[in-house]
Amino acid sequence: MKYLCLVYFDPALLTTMSAGERAKLDNDSMDYDEALAARGQLIVAEALQPPKSAKVVQTRGGKLSQTDGPFVETKEQLGGFILVDVPDLNAAIQVAARIPLAKYGSIEVRPIAKVERIAP
Repeated sequence: MKYLCLVYFDPALLTTMSAGERAKLDNDSMDYDEALAARGQLIVAEALQPPKSAKVVQTRGGKLSQTDGPFVETKEQLGGFILVDVPDLNAAIQVAARIPLAKYGSIEVRPIAKVERIAP
């Protein structure tokens, strides 16, 4: 079953780390991704650009609107994700617990919903 591990952390944390600490975190993260891939559990893992680079897109009444954003009220922001294929939720939680940024932020584990086409 596929699970999405959403990685949330306070981006200010990264500015407080020394270059060596940041390099270790980055390397630990890449090493963990490689370990998941070697076990056949990793589908994809990516870091995200900061929220200030994002756009929020909506279509209402056939008209497109886009705004800068998102504007979040919390310190923690979505910073990346890991999509895994593991047997069950318990296994996904175990994967999430070993994500290096889990030591500094939080990991939301969410099952992927299978959406099937319904004949009209």
